[in-house]
Amino acid sequence: MTDDIAFLTALRHDLHAHPELGFEEERTSDIVARLLAEAGLSVHRGLGSTGVVGTLKVGNGTRTIGLRADMDALAMPEVAERPYKSKFAGKMHACGHDGHTTLLIGAARELAKARNFSGTVHFIFQPAEEGRGGAKRMVEDGLFQLFPCDAVYGLHNMPGLDTDEMAVVEGPQLASSDSWRVTFRGTGTHGAKPHLGRDPITAMGAFLSALQTIVGRVVDPLQPAVVSACSVQAGDPKALNVIPDLVEIGGTARAYSADVRNQLEEEIGRLAHGTASMFGIKADYQFIRRIPPVINHPDATARALVAAKDVFGEKVRTTFPPSTAGDDFAFFAGEAPGCYVWLGNGPAVDGALHHNTAYDFNDDAIVSGVRFWTRLVERELPIDAEDKNAAA
Repeated sequence: MTDDIAFLTALRHDLHAHPELGFEEERTSDIVARLLAEAGLSVHRGLGSTGVVGTLKVGNGTRTIGLRADMDALAMPEVAERPYKSKFAGKMHACGHDGHTTLLIGAARELAKARNFSGTVHFIFQPAEEGRGGAKRMVEDGLFQLFPCDAVYGLHNMPGLDTDEMAVVEGPQLASSDSWRVTFRGTGTHGAKPHLGRDPITAMGAFLSALQTIVGRVVDPLQPAVVSACSVQAGDPKALNVIPDLVEIGGTARAYSADVRNQLEEEIGRLAHGTASMFGIKADYQFIRRIPPVINHPDATARALVAAKDVFGEKVRTTFPPSTAGDDFAFFAGEAPGCYVWLGNGPAVDGALHHNTAYDFNDDAIVSGVRFWTRLVERELPIDAEDKNAAA
């Protein structure tokens, strides 16, 4: 196993040094496809543009599962100095997808060698998880028609958990991730003569101050939700005596349930149109549904928990707070019962959490991560008496 760990560590460092953004993972997918083929898996390429699916069938088992790793990096600079620092300015693996890819390759190699299961495993290497819609594209391209799954599993590293810890929790794990835009259309005029126009900036102020009443006074207080305004575009700083015609506002909305997600869409629009009416202007409103919430299925979670306890023992957490971040693994879990687990990444060194310019996947998690994936397959797809007799 020592040689395998050395190989996987070198692979992880190589992927880290050569980050590729969503739908641009040509080098990464070439490496993934080559290593899967060398391990004896059948390889399918092109789903979601740069996606790769490796399939390994052993024995007579009829159950099929999918294991997913994301491959893309983020459009941000890497500031920390390390031997395998990103070679490309403005691109880095700041969320650990280099590690996720490495773990799943390691598991595929190990399972292909040991063949200690009976059934079919699809190793799904997904492009463009970071907001560019890779999972949705793979589903639309026929992922689950070509590779049906009885269950599908995802794994993400989590700073703050030890590398010999894992959290496996039923229910919501990540929030929906949606965007919204509001444009207030007023009538521009001289800043000294506001009565001659219709001021969209004043309307914007009222809208922004009232926005948090949606979470604070409309959504059930027992249901988590987030509504944030993250962009405001209005006027020209070189023309401070001009009230503009337009104000454009954009933001994000997060929820853990479909009902609250629908409620946020409706209420942001109601508030925008109501504010516009109050100020005698017009409002354009758009709610862009991007990623549903990730909600772990009870049966898939129970199966993952058994495997996690085999590997991590008492250090498996069955309670862990969900994240308000999003992950498009939700599209896979919408096609088959799904479970998304958190693998410890050790302490957040110097506060470097996900999407931080100094973040790095922890190589100490490689062993435990590979062991979890392999044990999950062996637990999910056990060898039955018929397979044992055939082997004998």
